[in-house]
Amino acid sequence: MATMWRRAMTYLGLGPDDEYDDYDYDAPEEPQVRPAPRYAEPAPDSQIGAVRPLPREREPEAPAAPLRVRSSVVRPLTPQQPSPKPYAMSPVSFNEAQEVADKFMAGVPVIVNLQGAERELSRRLVDFASGLCYGLHGQMERVTNQVYLLTPTDVQVSDEDRRRLEERSL
Repeated sequence: MATMWRRAMTYLGLGPDDEYDDYDYDAPEEPQVRPAPRYAEPAPDSQIGAVRPLPREREPEAPAAPLRVRSSVVRPLTPQQPSPKPYAMSPVSFNEAQEVADKFMAGVPVIVNLQGAERELSRRLVDFASGLCYGLHGQMERVTNQVYLLTPTDVQVSDEDRRRLEERSL
């Protein structure tokens, strides 16, 4: 029985390693010589398949621009336009979700007031709006109980508008 276990352990590599005892770990390794590949080398005068570098054409040099001192202030390339007024809606059916998406994709912030909506409709619209904001890299935030503000990526709602929203929905 012990012989069977010894053989099984040796087979699995768990037994004694007698053949490695003679290995000298401190001896430098001898470099191994690899045989040359077995393919025919092209004749030296043959140009078939040869890669030759082409001379670069010189591009005309542009006149040097005068050096400008740059300021450390970052300025937008296009003038900032005031953000559009938020579009407020109180949906009564899920069919109005498309109107929310259309306004949001047009870059208009949308206020969704779900205070008078049924619980199931409210849950579905919140799920839809959060998916819409996530998919288009916008932002969704709860203004008050059952009132949500959906803001597109390139639009910012001012603090004054947010304060008015909170006051209006109370």
